[in-house]
Formats: sequence, C-alpha cells, structure tokens
Amino acid sequence: MTIAHYDRLAEAYWDGTRDHDINQNYAALLDAIESDPPYSILDLGCGPGRDLRYFRSLGHDVVGLDGSTEFVAMARSYSECEVLQQDFLAMALPESHFDGIFANASLFHVPSQELPRVLAELSETLRSRGVLFCSNPRGNNEEGFSGDRYSCFFDHNTWRDYVTAAGFFQVRHYYRPPGLPCHKQWWLATVWRKG
Repeated sequence: MTIAHYDRLAEAYWDGTRDHDINQNYAALLDAIESDPPYSILDLGCGPGRDLRYFRSLGHDVVGLDGSTEFVAMARSYSECEVLQQDFLAMALPESHFDGIFANASLFHVPSQELPRVLAELSETLRSRGVLFCSNPRGNNEEGFSGDRYSCFFDHNTWRDYVTAAGFFQVRHYYRPPGLPCHKQWWLATVWRKG
C-alpha cells in the first residue's frame, strides 16, 4: 500500500519536495565518510532523484533504490544514475560495496518487526567503517498506517536501540528543520558508522 501511495502521487510528491533544502543532511553523510572521494553511495528510497543528482554533481558514484515504479523512472531520467527497483523488505545488495548510505525520509516506512533484518542488510552492503545516514519523522514510538502509508515514529532512544543492535555506533544526531524550537523539529537525523 505504501509503494502504491507513492506511485499514485509521484508527481505531486516531486512538486512538493524538489526544492527542499537538505544541505545539512548531505553534509552530515559526506563529512562522516572516512575514505577518499569519490564515494560509492546508495540513496535508499531515492524518490524522484533529487539527492541522486546532487551527489552525482559532486562526482560521487551513486546508486538509487526505490520500490515505486514511478519514482524509479523519474529518478533514472532526472539523475542519469543507476536506480534499482526494490522493496525495502526484499533487497538484493552487493556485499561490502558502499562507503555511505543516504536514507533520507525512507526507513520510517519499515515495520519494526522487519527493521533488524533490514538494518543488518544495510550493514552488510557497507564497507568497513562505512556510514549510514537516516532522517525520520520522530514521535513517541507510534507505528501503523497513517492514511495509506505504513510509518513508524520512533523517539531517539528507541531508534538508537534498533540501529546499535545491528552493529552500528552513533556518530551524531540532530533535529530538523534547523532554527526552530525543539518541539517543532519533527525530523530526527542520525549518523552511524559500521562497527
């Protein structure tokens, strides 16, 4: 249902997110990667390709992944990058391949019972000391359908427990958007290193 939601509203979603300023999130991923550029980056839940195009413009080797047929077509056209059409719950990723994973507004759609396996698969596709960046809407650990999208709204402690259990250690976290009081910063951004 979640993928069908994005297929149905792909154009409206693109119109609403194309100009979002997420430079803070780009920098959080790139600044944490320890290897020498260009980096090999997986954009997990790449949507229409905005972030793929940005990373590619910096010279990085970036691959997108999304479950939505519409988004995959849009992302391939807009970014001119390789884009894998895969459901987060049925991914086939190369081992020890990526320096970084950019999961911006995507992993919160993974049901909590599937999250340990998905995070383990992301760890396996990262190189040693690779970096996982996540930005998710935060809450008080509510989970279920929000309209026709499945969502998990974790607080920082719960999210940290899931990701550290998958073998990552936390580099940093912050709340977004910047410049607002904490109770209006609905996004939790976290940066992790593969242990």
